[in-house]
Amino acid sequence: MQATVCDAVSELVQNAFESGAAAVRLELVRRGARLEVVVRDDGRGMDAATVRKALDPFWSDGAKHPGRTVGLGLPFAKQAAEQCGGSFALESAPGRGTTVRLAFDLANVDAPPLGDVAATLTELMAGAGACELAVRREENGRAYEVRRSELADALGGLDTAGTLALAKEFFSSNEEEIRNEVQHGEIDVG
Repeated sequence: MQATVCDAVSELVQNAFESGAAAVRLELVRRGARLEVVVRDDGRGMDAATVRKALDPFWSDGAKHPGRTVGLGLPFAKQAAEQCGGSFALESAPGRGTTVRLAFDLANVDAPPLGDVAATLTELMAGAGACELAVRREENGRAYEVRRSELADALGGLDTAGTLALAKEFFSSNEEEIRNEVQHGEIDVG
């Protein structure tokens, strides 16, 4: 099982990168105690039979990790969301991509902790592959959005320790701003 919501997010986005996608969109939206996660890609997609198999922890197509006979990312994400009163949905079609939707009730005792959003987003922006990653992060009405290409252009790339440190600072400052506005009552959460 993934230790945090961010671990599940990282796994889902990595799957999207590996699907042959040209574009991946990640949305992390929190309203009160409900956190919704959407990962959408325009990759190769799956037919209905493969979608059913992908939710079986004892199945793997072996293409991504030759010799592996289990695939735990989607089943663990589904379990984590559902065990805390949330939900899971997977939509996919061959040649049209895949969308995974998770919802977590963060007030539920069984909810995983959120994790380090800034570190996770930095890691994903630096991920291998040339596909575009767009991120939308919202917390109780306060939001920011960024694309991998915009961040790379602003920083001069995402391939050195210095530019990755700046990217993490960008995400950290946005996360801090969201938390401060919510904590100081500038955003109505009720």
